[in-house]
Amino acid sequence: MYRNTYIEVNLNNIENNIKKIIKCCPGYKYYFGVAKANCYGHGLSAIEPMIRGGVNYLAVATLDEALEIRKINNNIPILCLGIIPLDYVSIARDNNIAITISNKDYLESILNFDNLVCHIKINTGMNRLGFNNDEEIKYAYNKLINSNNKLEGIYTHIYNASDNDVSSRQIELFKKLTSLVDLSKIKIIHIGASDYTINYPKLDFVNGCRLGIIMYGLTSNLNLKSTFSLISEVIQINEIKKGETVGYNGTYKALCDSKIAVIPIGYADGMIRENKGRYIYINNNKYEIVGNICMDMLFVKIDDNVHVHDKVYLIKDNYHINYIASYLNTIPYEVICSFKARVPIKYI
Repeated sequence: MYRNTYIEVNLNNIENNIKKIIKCCPGYKYYFGVAKANCYGHGLSAIEPMIRGGVNYLAVATLDEALEIRKINNNIPILCLGIIPLDYVSIARDNNIAITISNKDYLESILNFDNLVCHIKINTGMNRLGFNNDEEIKYAYNKLINSNNKLEGIYTHIYNASDNDVSSRQIELFKKLTSLVDLSKIKIIHIGASDYTINYPKLDFVNGCRLGIIMYGLTSNLNLKSTFSLISEVIQINEIKKGETVGYNGTYKALCDSKIAVIPIGYADGMIRENKGRYIYINNNKYEIVGNICMDMLFVKIDDNVHVHDKVYLIKDNYHINYIASYLNTIPYEVICSFKARVPIKYI
């Protein structure tokens, strides 16, 4: 770290959050840790704390993500939630990575392979991936259990856990769509992700759940710990006169003599220009980002309590993340997944 700008990740909090989640949501045999998007921006060093916390299966979006994890852990099973192109399916097999089968055409091609570990994806209303016809699901089930591949799991995704009626309809549709197959012969049945797992009782026929952003203390009511901060420093303080402007296009004009701190992070790092106007923390005090954010730097209006080299929290904690998401009209997921490779991660 040569510019004192970095993401700080608390690994102990990740581990303890998961232990608390599992204690509050007992009875599952498989706790999937969703490790896609570089563990939601936390970096792959979050994998081992996940496992210590009780995660015993990982899920990712792409084969590339799974193979990066395989460089650090050869043992834990991994499921790829996305569709792996057929040219690379054998790579998944050779690295103990389970694949998702979500439509009949893909299934037919998969049957040309041997020794694949497969999960059938069911579409219960999100209309992204998944079978949505009970006869096709029966067909896929029969083909897979009678092939040289292993049908390990079947799953769906609850897409609006905050709505009890919608979620209940999804569960009933899942039951209907799988009514022609013997679920007892499938090793893993997983339906709920973070919000559903926390807010609904465990279903008798389900033995797996997927933990995503909740591992990092977000989107829960369990009083979990924050795990993610974005930190930089003041590298220069400029004193400007009333009427002077700051930054590209002069979008900020001082209404009085002011002090402006320059911070070495910008939109090329993931601090998109829409962050202009929101607050950050210096010495536990709130200050406003002003002017257009540059590629590599941004500006903060400060007072006499701020000095060069003071630590700046662009993101302080989960409360701050939720505020930023609201300010940007987005969700906490996007806030923590937005930062680029040139922002290193420091683990504590």
